[in-house]
Amino acid sequence: MRNELTEYHYDWRFWSILDNANKLFDATEKEFKSTMAYTPTFRATTEKLSTTGKAGQRLVKATARYFENILTARSRGKKIGLITYNFSPAVLFAFDVVPYCLEGMSAFYAAAWNRGIYESLDYCCEVGFTETSCSGQRVALGPVLAGLAERPDFIVCSTPGVCDSNANAFAFASAYLDVPFCQLNYPPTLTDERAVEYHRADFRNMLSFLEEQTGKKVDVDKMREVCEEIVKQDEIICEIQDYQRLVPCPVPGIFNLFIYDIKVLFSGIKDGTDILEAMLEIVKDNAERGVAGDGVERLRGFFYYIDHYCIQMKYWRWLEKNGISHIGTMMTDFWQANAPYARGREEEGYRMDLSSLDSMIDSLAAQSSRMPMVKQIRGPYDAPHMWLDDTVGVANLMKADFLAFMGTMGCRNTWSMVKLITRDIEKLGYPALILYADSFDNRIEPVDTFLGKIDEFLRVRDIRGWKGAVWK
Repeated sequence: MRNELTEYHYDWRFWSILDNANKLFDATEKEFKSTMAYTPTFRATTEKLSTTGKAGQRLVKATARYFENILTARSRGKKIGLITYNFSPAVLFAFDVVPYCLEGMSAFYAAAWNRGIYESLDYCCEVGFTETSCSGQRVALGPVLAGLAERPDFIVCSTPGVCDSNANAFAFASAYLDVPFCQLNYPPTLTDERAVEYHRADFRNMLSFLEEQTGKKVDVDKMREVCEEIVKQDEIICEIQDYQRLVPCPVPGIFNLFIYDIKVLFSGIKDGTDILEAMLEIVKDNAERGVAGDGVERLRGFFYYIDHYCIQMKYWRWLEKNGISHIGTMMTDFWQANAPYARGREEEGYRMDLSSLDSMIDSLAAQSSRMPMVKQIRGPYDAPHMWLDDTVGVANLMKADFLAFMGTMGCRNTWSMVKLITRDIEKLGYPALILYADSFDNRIEPVDTFLGKIDEFLRVRDIRGWKGAVWK
């Protein structure tokens, strides 16, 4: 890493940015615009979040508290648990552990900074990762390995059987940092009794690990408090996604990113619920007025893996500018049994049962086994309950005009299947595009290049008479 980058503690640096952004949201319009002139690095991201009103402001405030909790954990006698994005933090909150979601941090770093993330990506390679490993971990893991971020007390990983690159990254971090490590595993099926029993036993083993690391037993009251909050959050998310079916879609595209953030950072705590309540208020108002969440709707796109986070959220701003309603990704569908896309497929979803400690643990185990990616790509893409089923089901429900794939170049399990699933999506009547950009590493394919490919695809396929994108 460059010398100047080693002078800063990454977690403190990002907390300070968010803390100052909070103050900026309380400023007058004149003060806001004047300050933006002096913040070129973060301007576009801050401006984009500010357009979402109360929802964006609450997200920034909650994320600032998330980083502050990490920074102050040890002074408050709390443990820090490093987790991956497809492991709900709710169980850590139940143990009063401070979660540190690696990929969540990567997305924030990539969106806010124009420098520093490439050094983080490359540092991981310098200490032993391959260049083909997943960028989703490396952006935030680099500073952790370099001692420029808070050191975790333990690691919980939930990707063996789903993503080898992710699983190897967390195993490497455990060995490199010499911290305790627990892995959840997933069989290739979802709903058969053998798989259900496996999930239950595996999840309970992880709880035993947490008890060992924290010196605490599961607190029934705390667990119920967390589960009750999950129920509230899930109800709001499902209501927002029901509104997403309307034409025009009244849900701002960036709210899909908010849902993802809430589920991986704030699941089971009031911060997440507060953001969702503000989101729902905005969505209802748009629906009552019959307007699109991003102003105008020309097309509806479903992205059947993940989104692009780099370079000042340019991808999100481009979609909005061009009237493309973002109607979800694989990463925004968490498979609550009452979700709109789960109707008729309720057995694939999870339900929160708060009647006893055992039922709550079983509910959290079921939730964990249905996290995005965990559910869809634990087996063959075209097996029941897997990637093709979920993609086409959501596309039908949300009235998608086109579908597009984007991920990370290190995601071998999706790249091994993407041409097959894209072929089958086309056979089922949807125009589908494979994008070769990396969600966290803009060096792979610059953002303007892959946005140009989306524009060309829509024009050549003549999707709803697309005449070309607006670029200025």
